[in-house]
Amino acid sequence: MAVAERHAMSVRPLVIKIGGSLAETGRLAPVLAMIGGARIPVVIVPGGGPFADAVRHLQAEMRFDDAVAHRLAMLAMEQMAECIVGLQPGMTVARSLDDISEAVMDGQIPVWAPLQMIGSDKTIPESWDVTSDALAARLAELLEARLVLLKSVGARDISSAKDLTREGIVDPVFPEIVARADLGWSIFGPNDDAALAALLTGEGNT
Repeated sequence: MAVAERHAMSVRPLVIKIGGSLAETGRLAPVLAMIGGARIPVVIVPGGGPFADAVRHLQAEMRFDDAVAHRLAMLAMEQMAECIVGLQPGMTVARSLDDISEAVMDGQIPVWAPLQMIGSDKTIPESWDVTSDALAARLAELLEARLVLLKSVGARDISSAKDLTREGIVDPVFPEIVARADLGWSIFGPNDDAALAALLTGEGNT
């Protein structure tokens, strides 16, 4: 990523990673509607959901290496980004920091498609140790923003990123990025929608 592009980003939105599993629990549409009404700048990072599951299945069948799987998993996130934009008005796919900045300035909610930015990012391992959680943390690091993870399991009582990894809630690379970036982050589970709504109106805190 060009240094000029990074410095061009002047707006610091809240980064919200939406777990792909929300699509399977029926929670995705109401969460998107809630985010669509946000009164603060937001950028969405989509999980890969069933598209990422398909990559895992194909890797087992075709035996391509983890570097290929890593790129395909990011494309899975991009497919989910297209789905999200199709489901909720006022959202747009964003592939760069400039895209994110322009969308926010235009009053839209950017949904991040990561391959263009992360495909050549040497700080990110090309393995299944990286999921959309770590990529969301990386984007928050680049934006110097706060991160919220929306999950299908409750974990707000777990305050350590390493503990979240041990519980299988986030990937192994997530704690590394959080630590090096001194990143502020929170997790919202299925029973935390009221707190999420308050946060999106600017009244709550993470």
